Amino acid sequence: MDRNCAETVLVVDDEPFVLDAISLMLEEAGFRVVSAASAGVAKEELCKGGIDLVLTDIKMPDVSGIDLLGAIHDHYPEIPVILMTAFPELETTIEALKRGAFDFILKPFHRDQVRYVLEKGVRFRKLIEVEKQYKQMLEETVRIRTRELLEALELVKDTSLEIMHRLTIAAEYRDNETGAHIKRIGFYAKLFAEAMHMPQEFVEAIAFASPMHDIGKVGISDSILLKPGKLTVEEFDVIKTHTSIGGSILSGSHHYVVKMAESIALTHHERWDGSGYPRGLKQEEIPIEGRIVMLVDQYDSLRTRRVYKRELDHETTMRILTEGDGWTRPEHFNPELLRLFVELAPRFEEIYESLTETVTSKSSN
Repeated sequence: MDRNCAETVLVVDDEPFVLDAISLMLEEAGFRVVSAASAGVAKEELCKGGIDLVLTDIKMPDVSGIDLLGAIHDHYPEIPVILMTAFPELETTIEALKRGAFDFILKPFHRDQVRYVLEKGVRFRKLIEVEKQYKQMLEETVRIRTRELLEALELVKDTSLEIMHRLTIAAEYRDNETGAHIKRIGFYAKLFAEAMHMPQEFVEAIAFASPMHDIGKVGISDSILLKPGKLTVEEFDVIKTHTSIGGSILSGSHHYVVKMAESIALTHHERWDGSGYPRGLKQEEIPIEGRIVMLVDQYDSLRTRRVYKRELDHETTMRILTEGDGWTRPEHFNPELLRLFVELAPRFEEIYESLTETVTSKSSN
């Protein structure tokens, strides 16, 4: 054994002569030795730290070597414990192995036997340390790789959402030169979902997905989409197809946000009473995200100036939604959502005024 890299052995025996003899033998073999004449002293030495191996007599007056073994194994499982005994018994041996004994040395013992068993314990302890360090290194590597993966996934997510947002703006700019409408729709929908106490995943998804409700307008001719006067029946039928076009553009994705956007694109013109399009769904047949966006989109559309209509103030818009005007009727909306909408009306007005001012200011600079 390399004396410059000596391990520390705690020797425990209640017989002073034996304790001194073993300690001297181990020191000559190159070990550092800490001696203890009782289990109590041994525990105190263990608490100080720095013990690599324990060599203990199996029979002592205060606590048996097996009980000491058990205590050591419970608190210091990485330390090999070697038992010394003059009269080995099968039952005692089995119990010692169950309690975690590393090996046995029989009394009277031979110097080479003691040295061999202890060196085997040293190798075992080193293997334990190597394994421990490897696990720590592996865990740290996993933490680093996991963090890098999460950061990469977050970047991909952010990039994907930004691309979808820019495509949505491209579609919206065709009949709304500021693009403010889609920004407000996202805020409205998020406010609604939070007020309904929807799961956080749903809240975040609808905030990103709802602005894509009209993405199908990219497939509608400008001559119809931007027509300043009243649409013919045929032209309005063409306008209606933007829901199906939007659904087709967004179909086939496994991404939760895109799947919700597909649902919204298809259903944000369906009405609670079944008079909407494209499929004439009614009541609970319309997914909740479609019902939410249908209502907030109607609010914002009434308030927003377009080439074919003037803008309305908040009070007039609320009266139309809750009382009807011949074209828009309260029965078009989910009654529970409409009641919640009335409660949230001041917040909707704040969002409209704030984002309209912000976007208009930016677009004029």
